[in-house]
Amino acid sequence: MRSDSHPPADLILREFQFHTDFPQVINLWKNAGPGIHVRRSDEKDEIAKKLERDPDLFLVAEIDEQIIGTVLGGFDGRRGMVYHLAVDSHYRKLGIGAALMKELETRMKQKGCIRSYLLVTRDNLEAIRFYENSGWELMDLFTYGKNL
Repeated sequence: MRSDSHPPADLILREFQFHTDFPQVINLWKNAGPGIHVRRSDEKDEIAKKLERDPDLFLVAEIDEQIIGTVLGGFDGRRGMVYHLAVDSHYRKLGIGAALMKELETRMKQKGCIRSYLLVTRDNLEAIRFYENSGWELMDLFTYGKNL
């Protein structure tokens, strides 16, 4: 993926609208490939809770009223987090992911965010290249998780 590609002229980036966009977005996530794992935290009630905090950090990319990309981010007042970035496989390498990330990063900065994080599975080489080409740095950390 080239992060300097120019997205299509008819691309629209906008905020996610819960009631109308959720079905298309969840479908996109489920079909995005091995890099996105749809979990309990991606169910409707969990997304609704997330939107109460910072709805402006959940963006979609659309062409002809079809959602072809999305980025879901968050900012807790201290650090930012990118939870999901997905672009339909037919629209990859056109700069859509880069446009979504740039807009998300801009919005995070406007909120006062000075550092953001994201998680990538080790086998998602396409995403790893994309993030490294976009200025993200690999950190020497272990990631732990626990269901509550």
